Amino acid sequence: MKYRVMIADDYKMIRQMIESIIDSTGKYEVVCTASTAEEAISNCRENDIDLAILDVVMGSDTDGIEAAAQIKKINPKTKIIVVTSMAESSYISRSMDAGVESFWHKELQEQPLLEIIERTMNGESVYPSTTVETWFGDTVNTSLTARELDVLRALVHGDSNAEIADKLGITERTVKKHISDMLEKTGFKSRLQLAVRARAGGIAVND
Repeated sequence: MKYRVMIADDYKMIRQMIESIIDSTGKYEVVCTASTAEEAISNCRENDIDLAILDVVMGSDTDGIEAAAQIKKINPKTKIIVVTSMAESSYISRSMDAGVESFWHKELQEQPLLEIIERTMNGESVYPSTTVETWFGDTVNTSLTARELDVLRALVHGDSNAEIADKLGITERTVKKHISDMLEKTGFKSRLQLAVRARAGGIAVND
């Protein structure tokens, strides 16, 4: 009996690539695919899925991690692997909180996807052992502190200093200090440039 698999990614080429990897084993059957998180949830509601492979960002209001949490409510036995190409560090902790078994980073690729699939279906939970490192101006994303990343996500959202302070429970002076420190580290000239480059590089993606 083959494991029944659902693949969700907004890029058709990626869906086809993953399907080809899975089909090559003879142990798995791709029974449905999805291009949005909402479609992925619907597929898992209408089909008996053993394994769901979900990209995080799929161009809709609901992302793959939110979809994973809903799929777990539909059928807690469905195993889930979240995949991404972004360096957003919060994705890992959010996936764990959602009950996702495994996490595969397309760029890091510590293990091949098929190995992650096999280990996951054998009862393991597999997450990256290191944080994805990418250039962010004159520095790398891993040089930013957790609080700086929180501020950066709020900047990506378009929040004012007052809104960031209220959201994070800190003072506006502290917000300004974090922004100043990030500008110094990165060499960027403005908060707008910080936000635009962070979003474009997948370093800080507002939830």
